[in-house]
Amino acid sequence: MMLTRREREVLASLRRDPLAGAQAIADALGTTRAAVNVHLSNLGKKGAILGRGYILRQEHAVVVIGGANVDVKVRSLAPVAYHTSNPGRSHTSPGGVARNIAENLARLGTPTHLIAAVGQDPAGERLLSETRATGVRIDHVHRSTHPTGTYTAVLDADGDLVVAIADMAATDGLSPEHLHPARELIGHASMLVLDGNLPAQALAYALDIAAPTSVQTLIDPVSVPKAALLAPLFSGERTVFAVTPNLAELGALVGRRVDGGDGELIRAVAVLHERGVQHVWVRLGERGSLLSTLGEGRHFLDAPPAEVHDVTGAGDAMLGAFAHALLTGADPVDAARYGHAAAALTVATPATVRPDLTPRLVEDALNAPLRRTT
Repeated sequence: MMLTRREREVLASLRRDPLAGAQAIADALGTTRAAVNVHLSNLGKKGAILGRGYILRQEHAVVVIGGANVDVKVRSLAPVAYHTSNPGRSHTSPGGVARNIAENLARLGTPTHLIAAVGQDPAGERLLSETRATGVRIDHVHRSTHPTGTYTAVLDADGDLVVAIADMAATDGLSPEHLHPARELIGHASMLVLDGNLPAQALAYALDIAAPTSVQTLIDPVSVPKAALLAPLFSGERTVFAVTPNLAELGALVGRRVDGGDGELIRAVAVLHERGVQHVWVRLGERGSLLSTLGEGRHFLDAPPAEVHDVTGAGDAMLGAFAHALLTGADPVDAARYGHAAAALTVATPATVRPDLTPRLVEDALNAPLRRTT
Protein backbone atom coordinates (compact mmCIF):
# COMPACT_ATOMS: atom_id res chain seq x y z
CA MET A 1 0.00 0.00 0.00
CA MET A 2 1.80 3.14 -1.25
CA LEU A 3 0.57 6.46 0.14
CA THR A 4 1.30 9.96 -1.07
CA ARG A 5 2.91 12.45 1.30
CA ARG A 6 -0.40 14.26 1.89
CA GLU A 7 -2.22 10.95 2.46
CA ARG A 8 0.38 10.08 5.12
CA GLU A 9 -0.20 13.46 6.77
CA VAL A 10 -3.97 12.91 6.82
CA LEU A 11 -3.43 9.43 8.25
CA ALA A 12 -1.12 10.83 10.95
CA SER A 13 -3.85 13.33 11.93
CA LEU A 14 -6.38 10.50 12.20
CA ARG A 15 -4.04 8.46 14.38
CA ARG A 16 -3.81 11.40 16.78
CA ASP A 17 -7.59 11.93 16.73
CA PRO A 18 -9.64 9.19 14.98
CA LEU A 19 -12.80 11.27 15.41
CA ALA A 20 -11.43 14.39 13.73
CA GLY A 21 -13.63 15.79 10.97
CA ALA A 22 -12.44 16.76 7.50
CA GLN A 23 -12.48 20.48 8.36
CA ALA A 24 -10.37 19.98 11.48
CA ILE A 25 -7.83 17.96 9.48
CA ALA A 26 -7.81 20.61 6.75
CA ASP A 27 -7.16 23.36 9.30
CA ALA A 28 -4.31 21.38 10.87
CA LEU A 29 -2.65 20.70 7.51
CA GLY A 30 -3.28 24.11 5.95
CA THR A 31 -5.42 22.80 3.10
CA THR A 32 -9.09 22.70 2.12
CA ARG A 33 -11.89 20.46 3.33
CA ALA A 34 -12.58 19.34 -0.24
CA ALA A 35 -8.96 18.25 -0.67
CA VAL A 36 -9.07 16.31 2.60
CA ASN A 37 -12.26 14.54 1.52
CA VAL A 38 -10.48 13.38 -1.65
CA HIS A 39 -7.56 12.09 0.42
CA LEU A 40 -9.94 10.30 2.80
CA SER A 41 -11.67 8.65 -0.15
CA ASN A 42 -8.31 7.49 -1.53
CA LEU A 43 -7.25 6.19 1.88
CA GLY A 44 -10.45 4.18 2.03
CA LYS A 45 -9.83 2.70 -1.44
CA LYS A 46 -6.29 1.77 -0.42
CA GLY A 47 -7.50 0.11 2.78
CA ALA A 48 -5.69 2.47 5.13
CA ILE A 49 -8.99 3.40 6.80
CA LEU A 50 -11.93 1.08 7.20
CA GLY A 51 -15.57 2.05 7.43
CA ARG A 52 -17.13 4.83 9.44
CA GLY A 53 -15.28 6.65 12.19
CA TYR A 54 -12.01 6.29 10.24
CA ILE A 55 -11.11 2.92 11.78
CA LEU A 56 -7.41 2.56 11.02
CA ARG A 57 -5.91 -0.53 9.51
CA GLN A 58 -3.11 -1.88 11.72
CA GLU A 59 -0.43 -2.20 9.07
CA HIS A 60 3.19 -1.43 9.88
CA ALA A 61 2.52 -1.52 13.64
CA VAL A 62 5.61 -1.11 15.80
CA VAL A 63 6.05 -2.41 19.34
CA VAL A 64 8.49 -0.41 21.46
CA ILE A 65 9.66 -1.90 24.78
CA GLY A 66 11.75 -0.16 27.42
CA GLY A 67 11.88 2.91 29.62
CA ALA A 68 9.09 5.36 30.36
CA ASN A 69 9.72 8.03 32.97
CA VAL A 70 9.42 11.68 33.87
CA ASP A 71 12.14 13.93 32.43
CA VAL A 72 13.41 16.78 34.58
CA LYS A 73 15.66 19.05 32.54
CA VAL A 74 17.67 21.79 34.22
CA ARG A 75 19.58 24.27 32.05
CA SER A 76 22.21 26.70 33.30
CA LEU A 77 21.87 30.32 32.23
CA ALA A 78 25.65 30.80 32.25
CA PRO A 79 28.79 28.63 31.91
CA VAL A 80 28.52 25.89 34.52
CA ALA A 81 30.46 26.45 37.74
CA TYR A 82 31.12 23.12 39.44
CA HIS A 83 30.70 22.36 43.16
CA THR A 84 28.35 25.32 43.70
CA SER A 85 24.85 26.48 42.73
CA ASN A 86 24.14 27.86 39.27
CA PRO A 87 21.27 30.05 38.05
CA GLY A 88 19.06 28.22 35.61
CA ARG A 89 15.64 27.07 34.46
CA SER A 90 13.91 23.71 34.90
CA HIS A 91 11.26 21.88 32.90
CA THR A 92 9.38 18.62 33.50
CA SER A 93 7.93 16.47 30.69
CA PRO A 94 7.16 12.87 29.72
CA GLY A 95 10.32 10.95 28.87
CA GLY A 96 12.11 7.63 28.69
CA VAL A 97 13.94 6.28 25.66
CA ALA A 98 11.26 3.79 24.59
CA ARG A 99 8.42 6.20 25.35
CA ASN A 100 10.12 8.98 23.37
CA ILE A 101 10.76 6.68 20.39
CA ALA A 102 7.11 5.58 20.52
CA GLU A 103 5.87 9.17 20.55
CA ASN A 104 8.10 10.12 17.60
CA LEU A 105 6.74 7.14 15.66
CA ALA A 106 3.14 8.02 16.48
CA ARG A 107 3.61 11.66 15.50
CA LEU A 108 4.98 10.49 12.16
CA GLY A 109 1.86 8.38 11.62
CA THR A 110 3.09 4.86 12.46
CA PRO A 111 0.73 2.75 14.64
CA THR A 112 2.77 2.23 17.80
CA HIS A 113 2.37 0.17 20.97
CA LEU A 114 4.44 0.92 24.07
CA ILE A 115 5.36 -1.74 26.62
CA ALA A 116 6.97 -0.23 29.70
CA ALA A 117 6.60 0.01 33.48
CA VAL A 118 5.36 3.03 35.41
CA GLY A 119 4.40 3.43 39.05
CA GLN A 120 0.94 3.43 40.59
CA ASP A 121 1.31 7.10 41.43
CA PRO A 122 0.17 10.51 40.10
CA ALA A 123 3.34 10.82 38.03
CA GLY A 124 2.52 7.52 36.32
CA GLU A 125 -1.07 8.57 35.65
CA ARG A 126 0.07 11.82 34.08
CA LEU A 127 2.75 10.07 32.05
CA LEU A 128 0.25 7.58 30.62
CA SER A 129 -2.36 10.24 29.92
CA GLU A 130 0.06 12.47 28.03
CA THR A 131 1.54 9.53 26.12
CA ARG A 132 -1.91 8.26 25.10
CA ALA A 133 -2.79 11.75 23.85
CA THR A 134 0.03 11.58 21.29
CA GLY A 135 -1.50 8.48 19.68
CA VAL A 136 0.66 5.79 21.33
CA ARG A 137 -1.19 2.61 22.44
CA ILE A 138 -0.47 1.93 26.11
CA ASP A 139 -2.65 -1.15 26.79
CA HIS A 140 0.36 -3.26 27.76
CA VAL A 141 2.11 -0.81 30.09
CA HIS A 142 2.81 -2.52 33.44
CA ARG A 143 1.84 -0.67 36.63
CA SER A 144 4.77 -1.30 38.94
CA THR A 145 4.96 -1.19 42.72
CA HIS A 146 8.04 1.00 42.26
CA PRO A 147 7.61 4.77 41.83
CA THR A 148 7.50 6.10 38.27
CA GLY A 149 11.07 6.57 37.07
CA THR A 150 12.77 9.90 36.63
CA TYR A 151 15.56 11.14 34.37
CA THR A 152 17.20 14.34 35.56
CA ALA A 153 19.45 16.05 33.01
CA VAL A 154 21.70 19.04 33.69
CA LEU A 155 22.43 21.05 30.54
CA ASP A 156 24.96 23.83 30.11
CA ALA A 157 24.11 27.23 28.66
CA ASP A 158 24.59 25.88 25.11
CA GLY A 159 22.14 23.02 25.66
CA ASP A 160 24.79 20.30 25.85
CA LEU A 161 24.45 17.57 28.47
CA VAL A 162 26.69 17.99 31.53
CA VAL A 163 25.41 15.07 33.61
CA ALA A 164 22.23 13.02 33.95
CA ILE A 165 20.85 10.86 36.75
CA ALA A 166 18.33 8.11 35.97
CA ASP A 167 16.11 6.48 38.60
CA MET A 168 14.83 3.48 36.65
CA ALA A 169 13.74 1.03 39.36
CA ALA A 170 10.35 0.47 37.71
CA THR A 171 11.97 -0.38 34.36
CA ASP A 172 14.61 -2.51 36.08
CA GLY A 173 11.75 -4.63 37.45
CA LEU A 174 10.22 -5.32 34.02
CA SER A 175 10.50 -9.09 33.55
CA PRO A 176 9.54 -11.75 30.98
CA GLU A 177 6.44 -12.36 33.11
CA HIS A 178 5.25 -8.82 32.35
CA LEU A 179 5.92 -9.20 28.61
CA HIS A 180 4.17 -12.57 28.33
CA PRO A 181 0.60 -11.14 27.93
CA ALA A 182 1.82 -9.16 24.90
CA ARG A 183 3.52 -12.11 23.16
CA GLU A 184 0.97 -12.21 20.30
CA LEU A 185 1.33 -8.47 19.74
CA ILE A 186 5.13 -8.73 19.69
CA GLY A 187 5.17 -11.79 17.47
CA HIS A 188 2.96 -10.16 14.83
CA ALA A 189 4.50 -6.68 14.85
CA SER A 190 6.00 -5.24 11.69
CA MET A 191 8.93 -4.05 13.79
CA LEU A 192 10.15 -4.38 17.39
CA VAL A 193 12.22 -1.63 18.99
CA LEU A 194 14.05 -2.47 22.21
CA ASP A 195 15.60 0.07 24.56
CA GLY A 196 18.76 -0.96 26.41
CA ASN A 197 17.22 0.11 29.72
CA LEU A 198 15.44 -3.26 29.67
CA PRO A 199 16.88 -5.95 31.94
CA ALA A 200 18.83 -8.48 29.86
CA GLN A 201 16.35 -11.29 30.60
CA ALA A 202 13.39 -9.24 29.37
CA LEU A 203 15.26 -8.13 26.27
CA ALA A 204 16.28 -11.72 25.45
CA TYR A 205 12.68 -12.87 25.99
CA ALA A 206 11.38 -10.25 23.54
CA LEU A 207 14.00 -11.27 20.97
CA ASP A 208 12.99 -14.91 21.33
CA ILE A 209 9.31 -14.06 20.76
CA ALA A 210 10.17 -12.07 17.62
CA ALA A 211 12.57 -14.62 16.10
CA PRO A 212 10.11 -17.35 14.94
CA THR A 213 8.03 -14.85 12.95
CA SER A 214 11.07 -12.93 11.64
CA VAL A 215 10.02 -9.61 13.20
CA GLN A 216 12.62 -6.95 12.39
CA THR A 217 14.25 -5.95 15.67
CA LEU A 218 16.07 -2.68 16.37
CA ILE A 219 18.07 -2.20 19.59
CA ASP A 220 19.20 1.12 21.09
CA PRO A 221 21.95 0.38 23.66
CA VAL A 222 21.16 3.69 25.49
CA SER A 223 24.42 4.06 27.45
CA VAL A 224 27.88 2.55 27.89
CA PRO A 225 27.00 0.61 31.09
CA LYS A 226 23.79 -0.71 29.50
CA ALA A 227 25.64 -1.66 26.31
CA ALA A 228 28.15 -3.67 28.33
CA LEU A 229 25.29 -5.62 29.92
CA LEU A 230 23.70 -6.25 26.51
CA ALA A 231 26.90 -7.43 24.84
CA PRO A 232 26.41 -11.17 25.66
CA LEU A 233 23.10 -11.13 23.75
CA PHE A 234 25.01 -10.48 20.52
CA SER A 235 26.39 -13.98 20.23
CA GLY A 236 25.37 -14.94 16.71
CA GLU A 237 22.60 -17.21 17.98
CA ARG A 238 19.96 -14.55 17.25
CA THR A 239 19.63 -12.36 14.18
CA VAL A 240 19.17 -8.67 14.99
CA PHE A 241 17.98 -6.34 12.25
CA ALA A 242 19.76 -3.22 13.54
CA VAL A 243 21.63 -1.82 16.52
CA THR A 244 22.24 1.93 16.94
CA PRO A 245 25.16 2.68 19.30
CA ASN A 246 27.24 5.80 19.63
CA LEU A 247 31.01 5.40 19.53
CA ALA A 248 31.46 4.66 23.22
CA GLU A 249 28.53 2.22 23.24
CA LEU A 250 29.99 0.44 20.22
CA GLY A 251 33.16 -0.12 22.21
CA ALA A 252 31.17 -1.57 25.10
CA LEU A 253 29.30 -3.92 22.75
CA VAL A 254 32.50 -5.34 21.24
CA GLY A 255 34.52 -5.31 24.46
CA ARG A 256 37.24 -2.84 23.50
CA ARG A 257 37.76 0.88 23.15
CA VAL A 258 36.99 2.28 19.69
CA ASP A 259 38.99 5.45 19.03
CA GLY A 260 36.88 6.84 16.20
CA GLY A 261 39.39 6.35 13.40
CA ASP A 262 37.74 4.93 10.30
CA GLY A 263 39.75 1.71 10.35
CA GLU A 264 39.08 0.89 13.99
CA LEU A 265 35.45 1.88 13.59
CA ILE A 266 34.96 -0.43 10.62
CA ARG A 267 36.68 -3.33 12.41
CA ALA A 268 34.39 -2.90 15.44
CA VAL A 269 31.30 -2.82 13.25
CA ALA A 270 32.45 -6.01 11.54
CA VAL A 271 32.49 -7.76 14.91
CA LEU A 272 28.77 -7.04 15.36
CA HIS A 273 28.02 -8.27 11.85
CA GLU A 274 29.79 -11.52 12.73
CA ARG A 275 27.54 -11.75 15.80
CA GLY A 276 24.29 -11.64 13.84
CA VAL A 277 23.55 -7.92 13.38
CA GLN A 278 22.43 -7.00 9.86
CA HIS A 279 22.66 -3.20 10.12
CA VAL A 280 24.97 -1.29 12.49
CA TRP A 281 24.21 2.44 12.61
CA VAL A 282 26.89 4.24 14.64
CA ARG A 283 26.05 7.77 15.75
CA LEU A 284 29.11 10.04 15.57
CA GLY A 285 27.74 13.34 16.89
CA GLU A 286 28.63 16.32 14.73
CA ARG A 287 30.45 14.01 12.30
CA GLY A 288 27.13 12.42 11.40
CA SER A 289 26.97 8.63 11.41
CA LEU A 290 28.17 5.40 9.85
CA LEU A 291 25.59 2.94 8.52
CA SER A 292 27.07 -0.47 7.79
CA THR A 293 24.98 -3.24 6.20
CA LEU A 294 26.12 -6.84 6.21
CA GLY A 295 27.21 -7.81 2.70
CA GLU A 296 26.24 -4.43 1.21
CA GLY A 297 28.93 -1.99 2.35
CA ARG A 298 29.22 1.13 4.48
CA HIS A 299 27.96 4.69 4.20
CA PHE A 300 29.25 7.70 6.14
CA LEU A 301 26.40 10.20 6.45
CA ASP A 302 26.76 13.91 7.21
CA ALA A 303 24.85 15.52 10.06
CA PRO A 304 22.36 18.14 8.83
CA PRO A 305 22.91 21.70 10.08
CA ALA A 306 21.03 22.43 13.29
CA GLU A 307 20.64 25.31 15.71
CA VAL A 308 21.08 23.43 18.98
CA HIS A 309 18.73 24.40 21.78
CA ASP A 310 18.62 21.12 23.70
CA VAL A 311 20.21 17.79 22.75
CA THR A 312 17.88 15.69 24.91
CA GLY A 313 15.83 13.30 22.78
CA ALA A 314 17.90 13.62 19.59
CA GLY A 315 18.82 9.93 19.50
CA ASP A 316 15.23 8.91 20.20
CA ALA A 317 14.02 11.05 17.28
CA MET A 318 16.69 9.53 15.02
CA LEU A 319 15.69 5.96 15.80
CA GLY A 320 11.94 6.63 15.66
CA ALA A 321 12.20 8.37 12.30
CA PHE A 322 14.56 5.67 10.98
CA ALA A 323 12.03 2.96 11.86
CA HIS A 324 9.14 4.97 10.37
CA ALA A 325 11.00 5.51 7.10
CA LEU A 326 11.91 1.83 6.80
CA LEU A 327 8.28 0.84 7.23
CA THR A 328 7.14 3.28 4.55
CA GLY A 329 9.51 1.73 2.00
CA ALA A 330 12.77 3.67 2.33
CA ASP A 331 16.05 1.82 1.95
CA PRO A 332 18.27 1.85 5.09
CA VAL A 333 20.54 4.68 3.85
CA ASP A 334 17.63 6.98 3.04
CA ALA A 335 15.96 5.97 6.32
CA ALA A 336 19.11 6.96 8.20
CA ARG A 337 19.13 10.35 6.47
CA TYR A 338 15.48 10.73 7.45
CA GLY A 339 16.48 9.96 11.04
CA HIS A 340 19.22 12.61 10.95
CA ALA A 341 16.73 15.20 9.74
CA ALA A 342 14.30 14.38 12.56
CA ALA A 343 17.11 14.67 15.12
CA ALA A 344 18.16 18.06 13.75
CA LEU A 345 14.57 19.29 14.02
CA THR A 346 14.34 18.01 17.59
CA VAL A 347 17.52 19.62 18.96
CA ALA A 348 16.37 22.96 17.57
CA THR A 349 13.53 23.02 20.15
CA PRO A 350 13.44 22.77 23.95
CA ALA A 351 11.13 19.73 23.69
CA THR A 352 12.36 16.16 24.14
CA VAL A 353 9.93 15.12 21.40
CA ARG A 354 9.11 17.86 18.92
CA PRO A 355 5.33 18.40 19.24
CA ASP A 356 4.83 19.54 15.62
CA LEU A 357 6.80 16.66 14.10
CA THR A 358 5.22 15.44 10.84
CA PRO A 359 6.48 13.59 7.77
CA ARG A 360 6.27 16.82 5.77
CA LEU A 361 8.42 18.70 8.29
CA VAL A 362 11.10 16.00 8.10
CA GLU A 363 10.97 15.80 4.31
CA ASP A 364 11.36 19.59 4.06
CA ALA A 365 14.37 19.41 6.39
CA LEU A 366 15.96 16.81 4.13
CA ASN A 367 16.18 19.45 1.41
CA ALA A 368 18.34 21.72 3.58
CA PRO A 369 22.04 21.82 2.59
CA LEU A 370 24.24 19.37 4.48
CA ARG A 371 27.11 20.45 6.71
CA ARG A 372 30.27 18.88 5.33
CA THR A 373 32.63 17.28 7.82
CA THR A 374 36.29 16.37 7.52
